[in-house]
Amino acid sequence: MNTGSIDILIRGARIVDGTGNPWFYGDVAIAGERICEIAPPGHISSAKAREVVNAEGLVVCPGFIDILSHSHVPLLHDPRDLSKITQGVTAEVMGEGWSPAPVGGQIMDSFADLSPKERELVRDWIEPAKGWTRFRHGLEAMVERGVSPNVGSFLGGGTLREYAMGLRMGDPTHDELELMRRVMAEAMEDGAFGVSYALIYPPDTYTSTEELIEIAKVAGRYGGIYITHLRSEGEQLLEAIEEAISIGREAHVPVEIYHLKASGSHYWQKMQLAIERIQRARDTGVDVAADMYPYAGSGTGLSSVLPPWLAEGGMLYQRLSDPTIREKVRAEVLDPSGEWEAMAHGIGPEGVMPIGFERPENQQYVGKRLSEIAEMRGQCWIDAVFDLLISEQQRIFTIYFSMDEANVALGLRQPWVKISTDAGGVDPAWAKPHGSTHPRAYGTYPRVLAKYVREEQQLTLEEAIRKMSGAVAARLGLRERGLLLPGYYADVVLFDPQTIADRATFEDAHQLSIGVRDVWVNGTRVIRESQHTGATPGHFVRGSGAR
Repeated sequence: MNTGSIDILIRGARIVDGTGNPWFYGDVAIAGERICEIAPPGHISSAKAREVVNAEGLVVCPGFIDILSHSHVPLLHDPRDLSKITQGVTAEVMGEGWSPAPVGGQIMDSFADLSPKERELVRDWIEPAKGWTRFRHGLEAMVERGVSPNVGSFLGGGTLREYAMGLRMGDPTHDELELMRRVMAEAMEDGAFGVSYALIYPPDTYTSTEELIEIAKVAGRYGGIYITHLRSEGEQLLEAIEEAISIGREAHVPVEIYHLKASGSHYWQKMQLAIERIQRARDTGVDVAADMYPYAGSGTGLSSVLPPWLAEGGMLYQRLSDPTIREKVRAEVLDPSGEWEAMAHGIGPEGVMPIGFERPENQQYVGKRLSEIAEMRGQCWIDAVFDLLISEQQRIFTIYFSMDEANVALGLRQPWVKISTDAGGVDPAWAKPHGSTHPRAYGTYPRVLAKYVREEQQLTLEEAIRKMSGAVAARLGLRERGLLLPGYYADVVLFDPQTIADRATFEDAHQLSIGVRDVWVNGTRVIRESQHTGATPGHFVRGSGAR
């Protein structure tokens, strides 16, 4: 029993500790950055506590750890992480394919792929970022300035490849591969959780299986993992899963599959087969698992309907202005070979909703399906894509309504599936003028707790929270986080299980979720009575290879 002073005493809550074990009533005491005691109700004297929080009728649980966050850029602009913290997210793990550091080698501008509005958001960091020569430098700068959640990252595989090879297609030379190995090792020593590839986007898509194995071996030597956006989530889904499994087997490294899904109605039946393949690999001793977000619409660039070779050398928009190249691309898009992930294939232009327009003349298209936009412009949809990308000179964030709701529930029920957002943390006050976004940025975790736990009972409360906290911490090798246990860091969420819910929709995404009352990060309250306190107590959380 704790005999010292207590900063916060949370009394009378239902405790869900993140292990998956059944809930129980109890009191949670916080001293400094740590949980100092968990005891039956009334067993900790309130006289010892600086503040007593009445939590009757509420659930107290570990903070949620987002293993697939895109908050690098938003956090450089706004350290509060409002849309995530108000969901209960206390740790942001970034790096899918891209990380803003290290800068060097063939990387001329680590923010080169940002849209003009995104660059404006982080303009004060662009010049200093040129000094981020090590992986850790960007995260250290973020924490030094102050940030509300804990932050960590994988090394982006696209960043690593660009460091050694620029945006060139093809295999690396011996020296280039050695350079990638060295930079990978340095990143692991700096605290990377492993290496992350997004294999449908350039330059990641140019990477061979053999190259992936060689880089994954380095991450594995430091206790890291290989985490991947698969090479296909549609026609070649099963083959892409087999590639990931083979990388894990050959490199002797754990494998994590980002946002597991079967994309395109033609391929929905593959979701059950994908789950069976993963389970079969696990049964034979391959450590492969996955994460998901709870929506049937995905989000990425409109440019993803085009073949990836267009972007080689950073020449996408110039090539789209060439009539001869446009005809070649038209043929490849309308009759894809299966060798690349044609995002519109299987859903058609009516399943594609571009929303990330920045130019004033294109605002009329926000929230309309690509088929409607093409009709408004009097064009074939593929010509509309060409011209809009040239007009915007940026990838145009787009919603793809490509998944089956039943498959989402099926995936979430798998014991080896965790919850992630695939989104950055934003504030409606400054984000809404920059265009719409995917509702997962605001509602992922409350949606799981409302829809899949309370309403549909697809998951128990304990299992859902395990998938958001303890399971993620275990996967990342995060020590003393992800569980409510004495001695662990006090990343703590207090929410109302009867009212917690998402409010963001595909039509109106910029709406904060409800039901999370209080959030502590490292023992400091960042949400009080559902309002952000302005506190920025986040730490740089590191992988097991950190030195």
